[in-house]
Parts: sequence; C-alpha cells; structure tokens
Amino acid sequence: MVWEEWENLKGEVSGESSARMRLNQLPGDPGPTGGGSGGGAADLSVNRDSLGRIGGAAYDLHSRLTADGGHARTSTSGAAAALSVSGFETGPAMRKVHDTWNSQLRTLVDACAHISNHLDYSAAQHAKDDQDIGTSLGVSRISEYFK
Repeated sequence: MVWEEWENLKGEVSGESSARMRLNQLPGDPGPTGGGSGGGAADLSVNRDSLGRIGGAAYDLHSRLTADGGHARTSTSGAAAALSVSGFETGPAMRKVHDTWNSQLRTLVDACAHISNHLDYSAAQHAKDDQDIGTSLGVSRISEYFK
C-alpha cells in the first residue's frame, strides 16, 4: 500500500516540468551536462546573516539539549533498577527507554553541534575567499575583462 502511494507520488512529480533542479548553470546556459536549464530565477539564496542566524539557533538548541535533555536520566535509571530488582517486567522496558532516549539525545546534540560548526566554518571560509578574490583582482585587473 505504501509502496503504491510512493510510486504514484513519483509519477505525479515526474510529470511536472516546472519543478526542476538547476545546478551550476544560468538560465539558457547548456550547463556542464549539455542540457538546457529550466529557466526562471534561482529559488535559493543565502547570505552571512542567514547562515549566522541558523548557526546561532543550532548552537542554542545544542546548549539547551545538553543542559535540559538529561533531567530525568538519574530518576529513570533508578526506577528501572528498582523495578528490575523487584521482579517487575517493566524494569527492563524502562531501561530500554532510558538507553534509547540517551542515544537519541546524543545523536541530536551531535547533529546540532555539526550544523553550528559547519555554518561557522562556511561563513568564515566564504569571507576569506571574498577577501582573497578582492585582493587578487584589483580594479585595473577587473576593468581588463570588460574591455
């Protein structure tokens, strides 16, 4: 049932010619593959402020998850141990919930750190690239290309 729904959705999307991806090419430019582009304006743009806000939000989420994500860790572990010692079958289940929560929390915290660090690095690298290009291409050098 799910597979049929997936196939139907793929068929609907493939029939829509307006939704096409354009990479590394301008409208009308045949691009690296030789095919024409979909035309129209690019629908994705970012700037340093956007990257900074997203990176800042990822850092804030990382900090909050690190501080608040483990509030119930000790009590859940204690409850799991007490239930297990008392012979309740919910003890091992509680331990599994505890372990799964901790694993998922670590994964999410690591992902937030990765996003934050990557965006910080990207913004810094692009600023450095811009400066390098600006110093290597002086005004007189740029004007040579427009003659």
